[in-house]
Amino acid sequence: MGTVFSFDVRGGEPEAVRDALAAAVAQLHVVDEVFSTYRQDSQISRLAQGLLTVDQCDPEVAEVLELCAEAERLSDGWFSSTYAGSLDPTGIVKGWSVERAALLLVEAGASGVSVNGGGDVQMYGVPGPHRPWRVGVSDPLRPGGLAAVVSAAGVDRLAVATSGSAERGTHIVDPRTGRSAVTDLVAVTVVGPRITWADAWATAAFAMGSRQALAWLESLPGIEALLITAGDEVRCTGGLADRLG
Repeated sequence: MGTVFSFDVRGGEPEAVRDALAAAVAQLHVVDEVFSTYRQDSQISRLAQGLLTVDQCDPEVAEVLELCAEAERLSDGWFSSTYAGSLDPTGIVKGWSVERAALLLVEAGASGVSVNGGGDVQMYGVPGPHRPWRVGVSDPLRPGGLAAVVSAAGVDRLAVATSGSAERGTHIVDPRTGRSAVTDLVAVTVVGPRITWADAWATAAFAMGSRQALAWLESLPGIEALLITAGDEVRCTGGLADRLG
């Protein structure tokens, strides 16, 4: 998927956890083979070319396309599963694959799991007694600095996803124009229970711009967010403070 995945796993029976970790890594490679738009032989590429039908693909392809359709509906089209007129569900695949990998480890008996896929993090349980998982949010305007620290204290699972232009430039597309999204934002960090949705919502919110994005994110149940503009303004949803620490 063109990025680095890291795993932090605590507790559980060692052999079961090692097996689950190996299975999670293998699963990520399969996801890359099936969904990569850079591989001409991937199922997604062949589906986009009309060489396969959805029914001929692995069941996960239909699952991801259904998630994309739901994301498009809930974001009023600001999330899109197409790029340059071609099928491209990668805006949801990374978060979905991170979440699936983390669940494999939880199901194997790990008491604490944190999976980071290119800066998008899914956390379950705790890293130790009386210690919550904590995730630093990079400051897009001050390299090496932190804009905030998100804490998973008091919840069994939490996800943190960031979309922006600081590291990868203007790679986010405005679905309504088909061109790079030009907004007042440099970064959007979304916090919620599931990284599948947090990642998708961060991308959609960035394309919207700060004013529309903040109102929309406030309307999503269980979602909090931090938005940073190019003018160094920080805007956040009403409940974000409860997740900082």
